[in-house]
Amino acid sequence: MKAFFILVFVLLSTSSYATEQAEQLFNQLKPSLYQIKLIDKASGEKSSIGSGFQISSNGIIATNYHVISSFALHPKKYRIEYLDSQGNKGNLSLQSVDVINDLALVRRDVKQDMPFFQLSQAAPHKGEQLFSLGNPHDLGMIVVPGTYNGLKKESFNERIHFTGSINSGMSGGPVVNKEAEVVGVNVATSGNSIGFLVPHDKLVSLYQAFQKAPPESIEQQMAQQLTANQDKLMTEILNSPWQNKLLGKQGSIPIIDVPFIRCWGDSNADKADALILTAVANCSLDENTYLSSRFFTGSMEIEFRTMQAKEIGANKFYHLYQQQISRARAGNRAGKDNVTEYQCHHDLVMPDNQAINNKSIFCTRAYKKFPDLFDVLYLSASIDRDKEALVSHFTISGINQANALAFTRKFMEAVSWK
Repeated sequence: MKAFFILVFVLLSTSSYATEQAEQLFNQLKPSLYQIKLIDKASGEKSSIGSGFQISSNGIIATNYHVISSFALHPKKYRIEYLDSQGNKGNLSLQSVDVINDLALVRRDVKQDMPFFQLSQAAPHKGEQLFSLGNPHDLGMIVVPGTYNGLKKESFNERIHFTGSINSGMSGGPVVNKEAEVVGVNVATSGNSIGFLVPHDKLVSLYQAFQKAPPESIEQQMAQQLTANQDKLMTEILNSPWQNKLLGKQGSIPIIDVPFIRCWGDSNADKADALILTAVANCSLDENTYLSSRFFTGSMEIEFRTMQAKEIGANKFYHLYQQQISRARAGNRAGKDNVTEYQCHHDLVMPDNQAINNKSIFCTRAYKKFPDLFDVLYLSASIDRDKEALVSHFTISGINQANALAFTRKFMEAVSWK
């Protein structure tokens, strides 16, 4: 019992120290913390809200891209406003963005040098205590203690796994170590005290590039970042091993051996009344790039499905087969202001050295603001067996023509019957 009371005392003392340290850090840093609002000019009301923090003496403030995304895409409709710890308000100008890492730099007009956050020279170590600052639910600035748990393993673009409560409105706020140095930027939460941060080195890179050469056009900067990121992603995917595996009794499908594409499987083998035996494999890129609340890109979804009739005729099987094919949809959210209508090409295909005949549909839609990028939808359905079929389907968003064709060619050649 004595040991129990000692343990409780130690835990309470540790908690009390963490709280005291958090309060000291907050009081020290709050002059450089901001609430960031996006104001709709016509109504005069806020349309989004987040947090930000000053990183230079001359008024450069860091936040998340998604906090100011509507202004970046529609600068005539919105303005950006700050609220500081003293209740002062003012307008902000957008200086630079990193849409891949969800970062933005804005500037407030200053008449003299101001206090600002120092960016850390090194990454935290696993288990290190960190402190997240921000404005949750428009309730005022707070500080939340948490723990650094390394980088998210399944992410193509690096994110820090942070154990701490990041809530709506804290997006764009800084996460600091006990020396008050920024080691990350609040970006997302999965609930249950599971948060994700943008590593501070991404902010360092954005700020250094801005100091060297500010972008001439935010839209052009976004286009270059999207193009470079999809090229990096597809290069890694195309150059990685594609392992063939059996799906159902005879389908041979590829699994791309990269950590950031994860796969799941399912079947109805346990259902005695099923008219068609099916086995399904779904694979997806576990992230996307936010451009606006109605426009996401950078995603990939792949599905394979084998179907085998049990006690039905060929005509009935074909009808049910067609229903499965008609369900194929785009894998990302995009509206008519963002993309064109899909243009589709239909063909009968037999890949070289593959024992399968397919009816294939290849569809593309172009990005209106970023004309070198497309969403691609591909669907291939086998047509060479009366009561058995293999359906292959993928969607990729935000890809250029050369990479889309290279991926489609490799995908087609990797699907077959055993």
